[in-house]
Amino acid sequence: MRGDSGFPVRVRFTKHGKVRFISHRDVARNFERAFRIEQLPLAFSEGFSPRPKVSFGLALSVGYESNAEYLDVELTEPVDVEALPDALTAALPEGIDVTGTCRLLDRAPALQESVSTVQFLVAVTDAQGTPLAREVLATTVNQALSGDSLVVTRTRKGRESDDDILPAIRSIVLLDATAAPEFDTAGDAPVLEFTLATQPRGARPREVLDALAQVGGIELHDRRVLRTHQWIERGGARLEPLAADAFTLALEARAS
Repeated sequence: MRGDSGFPVRVRFTKHGKVRFISHRDVARNFERAFRIEQLPLAFSEGFSPRPKVSFGLALSVGYESNAEYLDVELTEPVDVEALPDALTAALPEGIDVTGTCRLLDRAPALQESVSTVQFLVAVTDAQGTPLAREVLATTVNQALSGDSLVVTRTRKGRESDDDILPAIRSIVLLDATAAPEFDTAGDAPVLEFTLATQPRGARPREVLDALAQVGGIELHDRRVLRTHQWIERGGARLEPLAADAFTLALEARAS
């Protein structure tokens, strides 16, 4: 997406409430509309059907909510980055709020290539919606993480294959009821915190639940899933994507 000139901007946004049921493509369309409403100086691709130079981070499954979604957009001239969150939020559907923006370094790595770790909160019940006993869930998690592998069946191009997702699981934590006050499950469903790698191969929350269910011989239904963080890891440090490639932060580091 990056060029030798221009004004690349990274945008962080949330996806909450009913808007969680719209697709990744619909989110992209809503942002393009918001950019036009705010008359941002968009850079466009070349060819017969020019498109705004916008690239999104890791897609979020339909039905999931998020505190931490990202996109990069290429502009042709500078804008007031500090004013963008409020302006874009006003032009977006209810439930999509822009919570941060920054100017990027030229030729900053793309989000799809950079994000290496994600974190989710998952409220779990059985198939009937009954909250699971914490003791049963804790035992199942311990058994799964102490094993040599955690295999799920995936379908690619019409063919099934068995894949070990254990290497992609950084941690699974059974949270206390007060550990995630922003995550109101509207009930007593226990909450699991998944920290998952995305590279070289990742795992989806639904796959982790399916693997846990198989280990424990139990039913696991995700009542609510919230992506809380995405991180870029460099040199042993875990960085929030707005900070990882921010132009102003890089200038400050060089000056010091």
